[in-house]
Amino acid sequence: MRKIIHIDMDCFFAAVEVRDNPELKGKPVAVGGSPEERGVISAANYEARKFGVRSALSSAMALRKCPELILIFPNMQKYIEVSQEVQAIFHKFTGIVEPLSLDEAYLDVTESTFFQGSASLLAAEIRKQIFETTGLTASAGIAPNKFLAKVASDWKKPNGQYVVTPDMIDSFVINLPIEKISGVGKVTAEKMHKLSIHTCGDLQKLSLEDLRNHFGTFGYSLHEICRGIDHRKVITYRERKSLSIERTFNTDLPTTETCL
Repeated sequence: MRKIIHIDMDCFFAAVEVRDNPELKGKPVAVGGSPEERGVISAANYEARKFGVRSALSSAMALRKCPELILIFPNMQKYIEVSQEVQAIFHKFTGIVEPLSLDEAYLDVTESTFFQGSASLLAAEIRKQIFETTGLTASAGIAPNKFLAKVASDWKKPNGQYVVTPDMIDSFVINLPIEKISGVGKVTAEKMHKLSIHTCGDLQKLSLEDLRNHFGTFGYSLHEICRGIDHRKVITYRERKSLSIERTFNTDLPTTETCL
């Protein structure tokens, strides 16, 4: 049985800005691009989220939802440096670390001897050291696999942790919304809702053949993941398969010629 920890920094970019400017504490803060230049929100603290401000929302819409929002332009170099501090803490305890982004990662601590092998105590220590080193809080999920650990890390946010033990798996996943499954986006979720599938428990009622008929090869993954089964390993190195670059223009480009 594996022991996987998923660490997720709490509203990371915004939290770094509040840490560096204590006058922002208790105020709605978001990090994002200019509303005049079609910017979007990268992160928002919990005070801003109360107004419906969230990542990927346009900055203009965010300011309409929360006129008192303090919008800060991203400082990516600073966030990278803080992320490196956090990653260094992870590597004190295990060499099997899979960063997902600057603010979250999977850790495989199956073979760890720290705290007599207790993944829960280890997660608490990691979160403690993150706070002592960076002044920031993190949440953690502890479980036998990556899927459950990632879901669990969201259970006690902010600044908390949640453990899914092997004997809890069945009861934990039965009422879990299908939107929690990686790969189930808006379109797939709508298709599932039309089939009266809203939870992992609903998915469990369908046979593997039914799932394949409705969702193709994704049906294989759904058949296992809805039962809390996830065999994916924590990968320490991943080869880049693609690179994309985007540019948002301040005004619409009306023709192909102007785009060119």
